[in-house]
Amino acid sequence: MEEYKGKIRLILKNYPYKYRDYSHIAAEALLAAGDQGKYWEMHDMMLARSPKLDRESLIAYAGELGLNIKRFSRDLDAMKHKELIEKDKELAVSLDLYNTPTFFINGRKVIGNRPYEYMRKIIAEELQHAEK
Repeated sequence: MEEYKGKIRLILKNYPYKYRDYSHIAAEALLAAGDQGKYWEMHDMMLARSPKLDRESLIAYAGELGLNIKRFSRDLDAMKHKELIEKDKELAVSLDLYNTPTFFINGRKVIGNRPYEYMRKIIAEELQHAEK
C-alpha cells in the first residue's frame, strides 16, 4: 500500500470457513476491534496466535490491545457484524471462492499467500494497462 499510495486500494472481505469452530467469532472479533480503531492490531495478533481463537482468547487479546472490554464483549456476543459477514460470505460463494486468502487485482484472481514480488508484478501490469 505504501509503494502504490494513491494508486490502489485494499478492500477486505470476511470469509469464515464453515468447518472451523472459531472462524465466525474471529471475524466478529476483528470487526469489533476495528470499531475501536484496532483492526490491524487484532488481525496481526489473531494470525500470530492462531488457532487460539475461542471467545476467552479473543477477549484477552482485546484487553492486551487496550480495547474497551465491555463494549468488545457486548459486540461480540450480539454478533453486531453478522449481516456484513453474511454478505461477504454470499459474495465469496457467488465468486466460487474456496481458498483464503484470495486476492483480486483488477479482476485477476490470485489464490494463496504469495510473495510480495509476485503481487507487485501483477499490480505493475494492471497499473500500466490502466494508464493506456
